[in-house]
Amino acid sequence: MTYLPEMPAQLNCAGLVLDLSIPHVMAVLNVTPDSFSDGGRFVEGGATGVNLESALQTVESMIADGATIIDVGGESTRPGAEVVGPQQEMDRVLPVVEAIRERFDVVVSVDTSTPQLMTAAADAGAGLINDVRALQRDGALEAARDTGLPICLMHMQGEPQNMQQNPHYDEVTADVISYLGARVQACCEAGIGRDRLLLDPGFGFGKTLQHNLELLDRLDEFKRLELPLLVGMSRKGMIGQVLNKPVDERLYGSLAVAVLAVAKGAHIVRCHDVAATADVLKMAAAVMTRGQHVG
Repeated sequence: MTYLPEMPAQLNCAGLVLDLSIPHVMAVLNVTPDSFSDGGRFVEGGATGVNLESALQTVESMIADGATIIDVGGESTRPGAEVVGPQQEMDRVLPVVEAIRERFDVVVSVDTSTPQLMTAAADAGAGLINDVRALQRDGALEAARDTGLPICLMHMQGEPQNMQQNPHYDEVTADVISYLGARVQACCEAGIGRDRLLLDPGFGFGKTLQHNLELLDRLDEFKRLELPLLVGMSRKGMIGQVLNKPVDERLYGSLAVAVLAVAKGAHIVRCHDVAATADVLKMAAAVMTRGQHVG
């Protein structure tokens, strides 16, 4: 099996180029007090204060462990999470983006739906916008377009406050593909080229366990959209439900779904456990490319 030869070979992230012929590790760096797995880890002096030195030490370790993208988030999108104001989100995220780009040669992704932060983060050196709302907030399409950065469009049914309250689909895989296709069209009409787009099915965002399992099993069907795929299942509830494990005991389940996703076409895996994920993806890529990327 070769690794998605029909997909774009590269992604230009503000001058740092990702080779999409191999899978990449996107490391999660939440500068929030309330994210489901690592909330509060880098917060100090109140809700908007960030311990920069601690965050940078973590980023250094993530890069050494194999991360090629650092995904910085300032608003929790866990089920039931509260909305964060634009200024508070920017106060959390921008100093971290600036500090990472000053010290490290790594792609910085900003996990945001806020147009003002998209613009400011691009100016601060970010290389990718990762939007769980697929640029549906007022002004987001225009702001993202004007940054010139690649954008990941994710599917979410509802909002974090209500997304897990009885989510329903006529046919989950077809419905998610249809939604993402429509968002790609909206981007193209707004002047955002397809070469700047990635897609994320949104595991755990307005989906039951059965929805999540079906999406993963049928992930290869997203190839019809002919765009790179990003997936994020690390430590999520779908793993906890299957294994009956708490958040801090979901490593092996997270690695299993990461390998399955890559085998079915994912290009980027968003995760918390960088070293272990990098190892399993490197092994998977070696098999899928028959050793072309060993070494």
